[in-house]
Amino acid sequence: MADQRTFSGNDDGLIEKKVDSTTLHEGKFLTLKRDTVELPDGKQAYREFVTHPGAVMILPVFDDSRVLLERQFRYPVGRVLLEFPAGKLDPNEDEVICAKRELQEETGYTAREWTFLTRIHPVISYSTEFIDIYLARGLTAGDAKLDDGEFLETFIADAEQLMAWVKDGSISDVKTIIGAFWLEKLMAGEWKA
Repeated sequence: MADQRTFSGNDDGLIEKKVDSTTLHEGKFLTLKRDTVELPDGKQAYREFVTHPGAVMILPVFDDSRVLLERQFRYPVGRVLLEFPAGKLDPNEDEVICAKRELQEETGYTAREWTFLTRIHPVISYSTEFIDIYLARGLTAGDAKLDDGEFLETFIADAEQLMAWVKDGSISDVKTIIGAFWLEKLMAGEWKA
């Protein structure tokens, strides 16, 4: 017999309430917290998580539908990864302003048209991080202004090659994979931006 469960929309039996909060480590970029929470059944549990200021990712698309990508070494995984340009928000910074700044700093490109696509939460089990994804069109080349200690290479690829890299695992960065699927839907006319 098929499962007949449906989405109720009522969150009352799922919400956890913070009882206490302890900062385990406060770094320049991330903070590690341990909260005591009251579960829906009244019992208590611990939740350890990282607070993150939020970030943006840019899906830079040329007029011929090719995309701008980066190669950058990511220390936590010990590899050079293929990614769309992205960066963290500065305190009180508007997300689209951050996207424009990051695109120009990392790649040298500016865009005449910016469209918000979606907000993602890439690691919901242990981080407050969100990433707002913006589509950038009408790209114009310029000089990159990388931060001190930032090293990356930019390159251009077509959508077919991008999807092949997603399929074969050459692209494993979740935000870039989501951006690739957005691009595929936009190019097919299934989603509008």
